[in-house]
Amino acid sequence: MKNLREQTDAKIASGRKNNPDFMNGVDAIIEEAKAFQKGKNALKIGKKAPDFELPNAEGKLISLKSLLDNGPLVVTFYRGDWCPYCNLQLRALQARLSEINALGATLVAISPQVPDGSLTKSEISEMDFIVLSDQDAKVATAYGVAFEVPEFLAEHMRVDRKLDLEKINNGNGSVLPIPATFILGRNGVVTWNYVNVDYRIRSEPEEIIEAIKKLA
Repeated sequence: MKNLREQTDAKIASGRKNNPDFMNGVDAIIEEAKAFQKGKNALKIGKKAPDFELPNAEGKLISLKSLLDNGPLVVTFYRGDWCPYCNLQLRALQARLSEINALGATLVAISPQVPDGSLTKSEISEMDFIVLSDQDAKVATAYGVAFEVPEFLAEHMRVDRKLDLEKINNGNGSVLPIPATFILGRNGVVTWNYVNVDYRIRSEPEEIIEAIKKLA
């Protein structure tokens, strides 16, 4: 079975073949973001994670404190169930979830997507980890991974993919999280992180598992 990077590389290659102009535009945006160090304010290793209380797909509020009561926590920010790279990442994490849980850790995935009927019917809702909604991106901002969507990408979503982000995110159509993953010890302190402004590249589940093992 291909690892996550091999799957995302294949997705990128397919995009370059089928829509080279769009992918070239994405490359330019990513390079600009790197030049301006987007993500440089992301929560650092050794820092205490900001508390949060967010609704799950059924609207029940889940707090960071309650999650940490169960042990170490893997917090991953994703853009939404409409994002193919997010789906690849979350499927890969689901495939290794039993190993994550066996190490005493819990996985929670956070996106701006509103917790309504559309989310409860998505593929992600069928996965076995916790999915929370950060509609106004306040938690993403607190963790230093909020990213204002460039107009080039916003137009692609709006015109080419017929995605209404304002509707999907309940009014927030301009800010998405940089896909990022943080591992928190039971005390809420960050012990490992992965932040990459290139939304096409994600942390490998194997890296996450190895980082959790070091906590033990």
